[in-house]
Order: sequence, then structure tokens, then C-alpha cells
Amino acid sequence: MFQLSRVLLDAAAMDPKGLAGFGAGLAIGLGALGTTIGIGMAAGRALEGASRQPEMYSKLQTLLLISIVFMESVAIYSLVVSLLLIFTF
Repeated sequence: MFQLSRVLLDAAAMDPKGLAGFGAGLAIGLGALGTTIGIGMAAGRALEGASRQPEMYSKLQTLLLISIVFMESVAIYSLVVSLLLIFTF
């Protein structure tokens, strides 16, 4: 049987460096996962829109590239957070 209190007590007794490393891995992993899902969905919708209206392709491409830049900034923020967690402890 899984006991949450036992896991929390074991985690509290761990080295802070190990917990910081775990948090860094979690931060970069979830940040990258969210970014890739967002970029995939945006690219899929842009291709769908371009196939429906080919004359709008250049506008869609510009908007897609701008939105990808903003989505990638989330991944860069998660990288910065994970590096801060690793190197401050």
C-alpha cells in the first residue's frame, strides 16, 4: 500500500542538493513537454488553415513563427529555473 506520509518524510530527510536536482529535472521536463505540445498543436492548426485557404499561407507562416518564439520562451524560462536550482544549492 502506498503511504504518502512515508514518502514525504523520506523526502524531507533527503539532501537538499538531491531535491534541487529532482526539481530541476521536473521543471525542464514539464516546460519542454508543454512547449512541444503547444508547438505541435499550433503547427497542425497552421497547416490546416493553409490547406483550407492557400492564399493566406504567408500570413499564417508569419503568425506561426511569432507564436513559436513565444512558446519557446517558456522552455527557456524553465531552463533558467532548472539551472538556478542546480547551481544555487
